[in-house]
Amino acid sequence: MDQIAPQRAGNNQNVNVQVIAPFAGAPPKSVGVALLLSFFFGGLGMLYSTVAGGILMFFVEILIATFTLGLGLLITRPICMAWAAAAANSANRRFAQPFQTAQYAGL
Repeated sequence: MDQIAPQRAGNNQNVNVQVIAPFAGAPPKSVGVALLLSFFFGGLGMLYSTVAGGILMFFVEILIATFTLGLGLLITRPICMAWAAAAANSANRRFAQPFQTAQYAGL
């Protein structure tokens, strides 16, 4: 819930302070958990951090594992891990951005 509270500055100027409850929505995503899930479960583990990427990599891993007799997973798992960590980090930055910006008027 956003509340704007006008306050008086020292030289008779109004300062608007935006008060926001931290983590009002979904909780932040852990990059470590995203890495572990994608390491052990590949594309399915990526569903924690990115649904579209998890579905895509799940089918890519099935195709690559089928044609390479499973050896291709040595390449796709690190890709899944990097993508999952980047997606969790991006989600946390996107979620925390409104909490880090404060609006000050009249300064």
